[in-house]
Amino acid sequence: MSSLPQSLSLGINGGGLSGGRGGGGASSSSGAEAPANRDRRMQLAKWLVLDLLNPDLRENALLELSKKRELFHDLGPVLWNSFGTPTVFLQEIISIYPFLSPSNLIPAQSNRVCNVLTLLQCVASHSDTKMLLLDAKIPFYLYPFLDTTSESRPFKYLRLTSLGVIGALVKADDTDVIRVLLPTQIIQRCLRAMQMGSELSKTVATFILRRCLLDNLGLSYICTTPELFFAVVRVLGNMVGALAEQPSSSLLKHIIRCYLRLSYNR
Repeated sequence: MSSLPQSLSLGINGGGLSGGRGGGGASSSSGAEAPANRDRRMQLAKWLVLDLLNPDLRENALLELSKKRELFHDLGPVLWNSFGTPTVFLQEIISIYPFLSPSNLIPAQSNRVCNVLTLLQCVASHSDTKMLLLDAKIPFYLYPFLDTTSESRPFKYLRLTSLGVIGALVKADDTDVIRVLLPTQIIQRCLRAMQMGSELSKTVATFILRRCLLDNLGLSYICTTPELFFAVVRVLGNMVGALAEQPSSSLLKHIIRCYLRLSYNR
C-alpha cells in the first residue's frame, strides 16, 4: 500500500499534472532495436489484457499492467477497445461497493481496485478514448469512493486514485469534458477532498477545481451559484490557513491560481 501513490500516472507539480497519454515506450540505446522492443512490449500488453478476462489471472494482470503501463504505447486505446475489458473494470469497481458502508474495506481489496483505477487513468488521459469513457459514464461509478470519509489507508488510496482518473480527464483543455462533469457535483466532491486526506490527494482535488475554473463554462457555473461560490472561497481560505502549519509550495500554487482565475469574473 505504501507505494500506491506513485502508481498515479499523473505527475504533480506547481504547473499542473503531467504524464503520458497512457504510457510512452522506454527509450532504446539503438534506434534499430526500438521497433522490436515496442513490438515485444505491445505483445506483452495484449497478453496481459487477455488475462483480464480470466478471473484466475485477473489480479496479477491488473498489477502487472498498472506497474508497467509506462512501457506500453497507447495503452488507453488498447484497454478500451479490447473485448470485455471496460466491463471487467466496471465489475471490479462495483464489487467493493458493499464494503464502503460500513467501512470494511481491506488493503487487498483497495489495492486491486486502485490498479483498475490506475489503468482507467490511461484511458481518461488519451485523446481518443476520454470522451468514450465519459459517454459510458464509468467515471461516475467512482463517486461513491469520493463520497467516503474514512481516514484508513485503504480508503485514502481509493479516493486518491479516483481523483487521479478525474484529473486525467480534465488535464487537457476540453470544454466538453467540463460540461459533462459540472452537473454531477464534481466541484462539491473536490471541495470535500480538499479538506481531508493526504497532501497529494488535496493537491489533485485542487488541480481539478483549477481546471474547471480555467474553462469559461466552469468559471461561470461556480460564480453564478452563490452557495457554490462561497463554498469554494471558504475552502480555499481554510487551506491557506492550514498551510501555515504544514507548508506545501505545489498546493499553494494551485490555490493561488484558483484565486487568480476567480478574479476574472466581474
